[in-house]
Amino acid sequence: MADIIVDIKNLHKSFAGSKILDDISLQVCKGENLVVFGRSGTGKSVLLKCIIGLLKPESGQIFIEGSNTLNMSDKQLNAVRKEIGFLFQSGALYDSMTVRENLAFPLIRNFKFSNEEVNKKVISALELVDLVEAIDKTPSELSGGMRKRIALARTIITEPKLMLYDEPTTGLDPLTTKEISELIIDLQKKLNMTSIVVTHDLICASIIADRAIFLKDAIIQYQGTIEELTSSKDPFLRNFFSRDFIKA
Repeated sequence: MADIIVDIKNLHKSFAGSKILDDISLQVCKGENLVVFGRSGTGKSVLLKCIIGLLKPESGQIFIEGSNTLNMSDKQLNAVRKEIGFLFQSGALYDSMTVRENLAFPLIRNFKFSNEEVNKKVISALELVDLVEAIDKTPSELSGGMRKRIALARTIITEPKLMLYDEPTTGLDPLTTKEISELIIDLQKKLNMTSIVVTHDLICASIIADRAIFLKDAIIQYQGTIEELTSSKDPFLRNFFSRDFIKA
């Protein structure tokens, strides 16, 4: 049996009495790319934030490499977070910092590297996303696709074992979406990462996904390969994916 990196059991999360995640259970194996579909407001991003500990569920268990993060102290949880990369939908780059400073920030904040080691890691991460020439530019000087690449470089610079992506291709044109999605796969293979990707973008999902789940009415309503979901005769899925194809 493949190594299980993420094991979620009977997860419940509500806001103001409204169920967002209702008895969610799923496993993600080492090296696997899981895509999470769902309409807006159905708990996709909430699931990611529970996994990384930004939100605490009412009940359930979340195991990362066999350790229950919900029973950890802040110190223990922070140690686990160093092994997890989180790519926010906006990219969350610091506008006042250069690309070099943006990438160096998580290294300086979380590790004890020398200035020389930090610089080498920054250049290495930029080489992986093919943007070394942007090292001294600010985010405002970059295109949307370039900012996504820089945000991805900053996320993988700590060499995480698990990557969480929240709409990694939102706002991008189809060609750039394809390039970013292929870059994600390339980095996943080079760095031997496991990924959970929240997206509604079928171009992205079809490139990235080994398996997909669909959140609806606070539960995992559907799951399977991308082909199985998109070719389903279920009226809801047919409507959802046909609209998405039109958008793409």
